[in-house]
Amino acid sequence: MTEDDLTTPHGRTGRGAGEELREHEVRTALLELLAEVGTVTATEAAARLGHSSGLCSFHLRQLARHGYIEEAPHSGGRVRPWRLSRPDLAAGDPAASGATEEQFGDLARGLEDESWQRWLTQRDEAPSEWRHDEAFSAVAYLTPEEMGQVAEVVRRALAPYQDREQRPLARPDGARPVALITRLFPLLPHPADGAERD
Repeated sequence: MTEDDLTTPHGRTGRGAGEELREHEVRTALLELLAEVGTVTATEAAARLGHSSGLCSFHLRQLARHGYIEEAPHSGGRVRPWRLSRPDLAAGDPAASGATEEQFGDLARGLEDESWQRWLTQRDEAPSEWRHDEAFSAVAYLTPEEMGQVAEVVRRALAPYQDREQRPLARPDGARPVALITRLFPLLPHPADGAERD
């Protein structure tokens, strides 16, 4: 199995972890670019955003699959321009901005969950040294400020590795894309537990 097998959308194992560490940012940037320029191809998006055309093409197809964008009319050939499928996703619509951010978050979480489920069902197809994961969860009693501090510590811990997506030569031998998903949120009481707030 090659690295392409792990990262190519059409490979037998799907994308595996793919570029999921930054997929929300890439997709948001693509949507913002479409809102700004109207239509864009993967090649044009790559030139504007500094990503590979393959990465942009993959994320554009995923956005289309989830109904955020659609193929724009064109004269045929290999060029495949995309446009927003809904006017309320345009960046200039202040009434939609809060809802749009929430929709982007929902999209990102849905794709993270989809990738996790794919991993669970297909991990036996990965090379033997990659057939484990480091999934864990914890509950800690934090203030809002402390929750922000914990998130910042996680971001700083990941910072030394984030340029490897754009700089393949910086990747050590044996490196593969790994999804790093962190969700920090307060646990709200169930309605029946309202009295047990301490």
